[in-house]
Amino acid sequence: MMAVSDGSSPMVAQYQRLKAAHPGALLFFRMGDFYELFFDDAVAAAPALDIALTRRGRHQGEEIPMCGVPAHNADPYLQRLIRRGFKVAICEQMEDPAEARKRGGKSLVHRDVVRVVTPGTLTEDVLLDARSNNYLLAVARSQDAYGLAWLDLSTGEVATAPCAREQLGAELGRISPREILLPETWLGDGAGPFADWADRLSPLPSASFESLAGQRSLCRLYAVAALDAFGAFSRAELGAAGALVDYVQLTQKGLVPRLSRPRRVEPGSVMQIDPATRRNLELVASLAGGREGSLLDAIDRTCTGAGGRLLAERLGAPLTDPAAIRSRLDQVEVLVDTGDLREDVRERLKGTPDLQRALSRLSLGRGGPRDLAMLADALERAARLRDRMSGTEVLCGITGRIADLATLAATLATTLTDSPPVLARDGGFVRAGVEPELDELRELRDRSRRLVAALEARYRDETGIATLKVRHNNLIGYHIEVPSQHVGKVPGGFVQRQSMAGAMRYSTPELADLETRIASAGDKAVALELAVFDRLVRSVMEAAEPIAETAAALAELDVAAALAELAVADRYVRPRVDDGLALEIRGGRHPVVEQFQRRQAAAFVANDCALDQSSRLWLLTGPNMAGKSTFLRQNALILVLAQMGSFVPASEARIGVVDRLFSRVGAADDLARGRSTFMVEMVETATILHQAGPRSFVVLDEIGRGTATYDGMSLAWAIVEHLHEANRCRGLFATHFHELTALAARLPALSCHTMRVKEWQGSVVFLHEVGSGTADRSYGVHVARLAGLPAAVLQRAEQVLQTLEAGEAGSAAARLADDLPLFAAVLRQPPPAPQAAPGPSAVEAMLGGINPDELTPREALDLLYRLKDLPGRS
Repeated sequence: MMAVSDGSSPMVAQYQRLKAAHPGALLFFRMGDFYELFFDDAVAAAPALDIALTRRGRHQGEEIPMCGVPAHNADPYLQRLIRRGFKVAICEQMEDPAEARKRGGKSLVHRDVVRVVTPGTLTEDVLLDARSNNYLLAVARSQDAYGLAWLDLSTGEVATAPCAREQLGAELGRISPREILLPETWLGDGAGPFADWADRLSPLPSASFESLAGQRSLCRLYAVAALDAFGAFSRAELGAAGALVDYVQLTQKGLVPRLSRPRRVEPGSVMQIDPATRRNLELVASLAGGREGSLLDAIDRTCTGAGGRLLAERLGAPLTDPAAIRSRLDQVEVLVDTGDLREDVRERLKGTPDLQRALSRLSLGRGGPRDLAMLADALERAARLRDRMSGTEVLCGITGRIADLATLAATLATTLTDSPPVLARDGGFVRAGVEPELDELRELRDRSRRLVAALEARYRDETGIATLKVRHNNLIGYHIEVPSQHVGKVPGGFVQRQSMAGAMRYSTPELADLETRIASAGDKAVALELAVFDRLVRSVMEAAEPIAETAAALAELDVAAALAELAVADRYVRPRVDDGLALEIRGGRHPVVEQFQRRQAAAFVANDCALDQSSRLWLLTGPNMAGKSTFLRQNALILVLAQMGSFVPASEARIGVVDRLFSRVGAADDLARGRSTFMVEMVETATILHQAGPRSFVVLDEIGRGTATYDGMSLAWAIVEHLHEANRCRGLFATHFHELTALAARLPALSCHTMRVKEWQGSVVFLHEVGSGTADRSYGVHVARLAGLPAAVLQRAEQVLQTLEAGEAGSAAARLADDLPLFAAVLRQPPPAPQAAPGPSAVEAMLGGINPDELTPREALDLLYRLKDLPGRS
């Protein structure tokens, strides 16, 4: 680490000027072999990087805080800062220090910021997850309409979508951006729907989101006069896309990366899944926060990073168009049916380099010879795959997009060495025999180095100093180093260059001449190689679009082959997907739990789920530990898999397309926002009741259990009624409130089902099977016994339970005994015209033979509802 000698020095002024131009970022200030941070930047960065904070030099009478990281190994430190939410401005030395010295002893090395690294603008592999997209998203508003635009700078993918305010949360959850650009004025109201994304927000001036300016930015970027050919973008989408492009150019310091033409996601084209549902169903991450245990982890059989990213994208955005879904299923099916082709495709894809990210780095000037070699390898593999599948008609939509780039691939392969370096400036990547002039320069350089070794041996013989060495460093170049004790043997022709504690350094005219020849040859060789590199990059960028299309095709092929492999290995079947409202799953299984069971050498119990207009809402009762939550989730996950274009874990499946998926499963609080577990439950349930429609699928588990019994039961009762009558959606509602089963007598599309158990000799066996009917017990004490509660506690709990159940039945019977005469009298009153009231005989028939003291609570409630629903009575 280099110190600051004087706080008033020109270097401090240079630092402060550059820092002032980038106030929201830490400034990585290049000084020799280190990136240094000063003042507040150092104070903030040192603990985040776990490095020492020192103080050297003075500024305005105070010592200057500073810390630094080695420039050659800065990526791990940069990665740590980005993950902590920092932005970093990279300030480089723009000239050689030797050039600065020519202007005078105190002349400053010219420095400038070459790039601002932010979470949403990463391109380096070491800073990215190979199997996840790294999206930068912008959101704008025009009147009451919102528009989103997002891109992945590491792949060049760009997309836009219109968005209603109430759907912002769902869209953000689907895209999962690493950084969000929005007008700074929106932060005044607590960021509204962006509150959950507060650590990813990058506010910009509102003028950055102006739609006309955005349209001009896009036209300049794509060199077109109008955007009509790309799609019918709304004003809000144009404003968001323009802000996105301008931000990229700002952070990349004017460099224009290769970006694909924007793809518009049409409203209603993908299944809407709100953030709570994504979290509850653990689609791409488990509740613990990692990938392990998620649906994505369970189904991912892709062979490439690009395929893994596409699989995650499709899982997060299942389609709603049956024809598009069937097209994807056709591709999977052909690879399921042709095992040899599937295995061959997967074998050829393994190890295929990431074309998308290599191309993006090259377009930004951050690529190197190794990226070119990766391109050559990937293009050759793509051509072989295209030829291998030339007769497969169903897959021609994919293979037909693999471009014929054999000439470019051959040029790259024959020009580059087998193991090229990462950086072009290191040289040595052009194969011998490609450039005759380069071969000559290399020979001269290498021969000169051999001459240096011979010169060292001769000087040793002539001086008798066996420890004499000819060395080289960047400061004084080639020199002769003699240990201090042998200085007296140095001949007069040696010119002293530098004194050291244990040695002296010299030069000779002969060595200086040799150094000039070596340096000249080396510099010319590197310059010539850089020219070759630039020529190759230009060739690649001229073919950027077909290369990008080839990369996309390889990713699609990888996903189709991976899903086929999953279907064969785990016995998945092709679902029938249509426009109807039915949902019929035979022998359905939970894709994640089944794999866990298999690892434990245990069998998973499959279950059916059949929803139609006469039974579109299931009320599921049954004890704890019997598998209700697993059953709820597995049906939601099967829907997601089917509509993303995957086979499903079932023996048969027919899916009427779902436009919105809702899930309220599990218990969690949100203490940071002052929300209890029950409040979170109610907020998520409110979202469902406001947004679910006839094409929605709703999964609700144990609603109302977080509050007092009667409050919870009342809420659960009303919610079931609302789902049935107002939302009219398909859904599964699991509950421990057995009283709710009385609703089946008055809600025609409500069907009661239960988790089967078997009691035998005082023990309870959970069968994990779903059947028609209702449960009358929850077996909570039994589950507590399995959990290991003390015997005394369990015994007392049994006593209390028996007392409470007896009291509850007696209370219900007593209330019924009081109410039945009143109901009978009311029913005997003449009804309002023109309705006809049931005669006394009908009422007496319903009430006859009832002994109120023998009624259970459920029987009492059922009777009251049957009485209430007789014609003409309320």
